Amino acid sequence: MDIKITRTQNPMAKPLAEEEAGTLGFGNYFSDHMFVMNYSLDKGWHDAEIKPLEDLRFHPAAMGLHYGQEIFEGMKAYRTKDDRMLLFRPYENAKRWNNSCDRMCMPPMDEEMFVEAIRKIVDFDRDWAPHAEGTSLVLRPAMVATTANLGVHPSDEYVFFIITSPSGAYYPEGIDPVSIYVEDEYIRAAMGGTGFAKTGGNYAGSLKAAKLAEEKGFTQVLWLDGIEKKYVEEVGSMNMMFVIDGTIITAPLDGTILPGVTRSSVMQLAKDKGWNVEERKLSIDEICKAYDEGRLDEAFGTGTAAVVSPVGKLQYKDKEMIINDFKTGPKAKELYDSLLSIQIGDAEDPYGWVVEV
Repeated sequence: MDIKITRTQNPMAKPLAEEEAGTLGFGNYFSDHMFVMNYSLDKGWHDAEIKPLEDLRFHPAAMGLHYGQEIFEGMKAYRTKDDRMLLFRPYENAKRWNNSCDRMCMPPMDEEMFVEAIRKIVDFDRDWAPHAEGTSLVLRPAMVATTANLGVHPSDEYVFFIITSPSGAYYPEGIDPVSIYVEDEYIRAAMGGTGFAKTGGNYAGSLKAAKLAEEKGFTQVLWLDGIEKKYVEEVGSMNMMFVIDGTIITAPLDGTILPGVTRSSVMQLAKDKGWNVEERKLSIDEICKAYDEGRLDEAFGTGTAAVVSPVGKLQYKDKEMIINDFKTGPKAKELYDSLLSIQIGDAEDPYGWVVEV
């Protein structure tokens, strides 16, 4: 891929003091440059460029603004102790990207080209990757429809871009347990919808319930299925796993939840540790029953942002469930340590998941 490169003449100050103080937060700071590439029906993908971070310019009638034709991915680059930069399973993100493209009627991208664009911008702004433990360079590839037209149909033109953000932990609690509210009024997705695609509309539709849960003191919302409001699906930023009688149970990939890269990685690690893992429908009533009978051992979320996030409290209607005495469970802790060690290059990677920049 031929990439035009324009280096900034006004480099920004890096958030070194915030990194040292542990106050980077997640997605609050952005590096000097961005990767941008355009698409049109007549040219295909063209004009790849790394250039100074700047505002994007759209016509007010850009179709992505009016009809939500937009997708994105969530990824991270990790700085190792010996100062290398590592990506984690970027080709899985590339596959998921193209699945989102297909669902949203947007042009797919060759997987090698997608990963090359990621590698180029990470390498170019690698000095922005933080060094402190628990930090990473968050990567946000995204694509927006830009044709200026008010008709409801797929756009003819798109802009693809990648921005990077030096970040700390997604949850300030870190690996400490969080509180989750089970949403039984609003829904996130239904069969035949866009639940499996990483598109902004899925997240916009979740904000109301998330805001109400936050006002009640909860960190996130656990969604139930959109038809019966009976089976647990996923949390707003994570896939969910429950440990009942020692078996890890997670919702199946039936089109309503995001096929998480961390989810599949955690499942592989768990199976290789000899633990039982089931992908099946799990009702909230079964969870409540297991809790009452002392068989709900742990609950935790998995996702790029938080990696593994234990759940210490689950609230369903008037029923409060304190899980594992609001402590991080042994399976969540072991999976977190095992996966993060591979991601940051501290442990051997027998799966070929890590890609060096």
